[in-house]
Amino acid sequence: MKRIVMTALTLAALAAAAFAAREASVERGKELFESKSLGSNRKSCATCHPDGDKLQSAASYPDQRLAKIVNLCIVSMLKGNPLPTDSNDMASLIQYLKSFAPR
Repeated sequence: MKRIVMTALTLAALAAAAFAAREASVERGKELFESKSLGSNRKSCATCHPDGDKLQSAASYPDQRLAKIVNLCIVSMLKGNPLPTDSNDMASLIQYLKSFAPR
């Protein structure tokens, strides 16, 4: 009985973690922006845009255009695979890019 309860708790925790990973957020966007795992050349978005340099106008772009720009950078600059434009990772990156808007 104890083993069944422990297994159920473990599965519940894994499911909760998987669900949380799917939600788009600025925090996840920042994590991806700084991650070198989007590409294959050991660079990140932050390599070319430290502290969001030159991204202040990103908030004025429609999300679909930003998704195309993000994927262009991932493919051409980071030598990675494009993100699905309808993914939560893309939505998170877009949220993070929009956080650089001038206030």
